[in-house]
Amino acid sequence: MNTYLLSKFLPLIFSPLGIVLLLLLIFIFTKRKKFIYSAFFLLFAFSNGILTEGLLRYLEYPWVRQDYKDLKYSDGIVVLSSGRHLPPGNSKIIEWYDPDRFISGVNLYKANKSNKLIFTGGANPYASNIPPEGDIYIKEAISMGIPKENLFTTGPVFNTLQEAKAINKLLNNEFNSSQKKIILVTSAFHMKRAKKIFEREGINVIPYPVDFKSSKNFVSKLINPIQWMPSANNLNASSMAVREIIGRIIYRVEK
Repeated sequence: MNTYLLSKFLPLIFSPLGIVLLLLLIFIFTKRKKFIYSAFFLLFAFSNGILTEGLLRYLEYPWVRQDYKDLKYSDGIVVLSSGRHLPPGNSKIIEWYDPDRFISGVNLYKANKSNKLIFTGGANPYASNIPPEGDIYIKEAISMGIPKENLFTTGPVFNTLQEAKAINKLLNNEFNSSQKKIILVTSAFHMKRAKKIFEREGINVIPYPVDFKSSKNFVSKLINPIQWMPSANNLNASSMAVREIIGRIIYRVEK
């Protein structure tokens, strides 16, 4: 649990907002204007739609959205967890953060790209009222007509490395798979790091990136004056991009 908290806390320190707050704190104690100017510059830059788009395109390169029919058959379709949350009220319905990963996994299965659909059991140790994500996905996949015997999930996992190790164990123990060739479904910005981590576990990965954040036409962004305006949405997206870059550095994901 402490490792989980540390992995979430450290990127916040080096995020654009974290650095801006640090610069403002230094300014309060030193009264040196260069720190407040630096804070203003960073806040403006990372809340700017053009820089945000550039960061997202960098992270998602060279991936493009693929047609299901273009993929080869594999030992399993592995869908990485993407996060859920409980909305306000008495309802027990658990809402999505983004359904692209799940829906793509189901569609790949229905396109006969594997007879095994595998979900990872993403969990949050500080949200014990939400079951592991894989358990939720299996129930929803069954409701969509997929046989229960073709659905699998790992135990609770808290990061991509744990997901890769859990999938490797499942392939060894449950399927007795020697080649370990999977279709990996995750967000495009996360695919490069995830693919490298899974390959280090000895798993052959066919990437199927989804949930693209960048747009198809970058030029249209450049000529749109609204994109040059600072916004909280852009700051959030830039922070997500920086966090992924930090993850690549930690896991030594090379080009």
